Amino acid sequence: MSDTDVVCVTDAAETFTCNAYLVPGEVTTLVDAGAWDGIVDAVREHVGDIDRVVMTHQHGDHVAQLDAVCDAFDPDVYAYADHSCRTHAIEDGGTVQVGDEDCDVVYTPGHADDHVSFVSPTSLYSGDVVVHDDGAFDYGSFGRTDMAGQSRERLIESIRDLLDRLPEGVEHMYAGHGGVFHGDVRDVVETALERAEQREPKYPDG
Repeated sequence: MSDTDVVCVTDAAETFTCNAYLVPGEVTTLVDAGAWDGIVDAVREHVGDIDRVVMTHQHGDHVAQLDAVCDAFDPDVYAYADHSCRTHAIEDGGTVQVGDEDCDVVYTPGHADDHVSFVSPTSLYSGDVVVHDDGAFDYGSFGRTDMAGQSRERLIESIRDLLDRLPEGVEHMYAGHGGVFHGDVRDVVETALERAEQREPKYPDG
């Protein structure tokens, strides 16, 4: 699979949503379902069907359209936490196929209690634990931790865990917000960790 095969199908959304990624291949996969009511039509512009949805976590901007996606495509749904659409529970240390690649499941809470990231030999699907750019920082940002149930300390631990389990040579990062990054993913994640460790508010005026 080349990086050009992965499509952010929520690019055209004018309402707040996460990035939802369509990954074609042996197991055509949607990473997160987003909150945009146009997602089903957007998926159908590229493929006739999807085999599975894998969820990084279940905040509303990632899961609001999951029911609609399931109604349209009847996919298997892989998620850490329970959901009415979930068909397969995933856990830290497990694997799940995304497109043509097997991804390791890394439990990465802090931003959300049920947050997981998916790591393949070439790609990182990081959800909201680490992003490339999001308006707060460019080249290495991290999920917000200022709301109830969130923890900066746990997020920092999660980013460290992610670095420990990130293979050498990962070149593509597909995060829940901001742009897709191609290059030295480890360096971006290390930069995010350094910023998170400073313990300063991510949005100081928020």
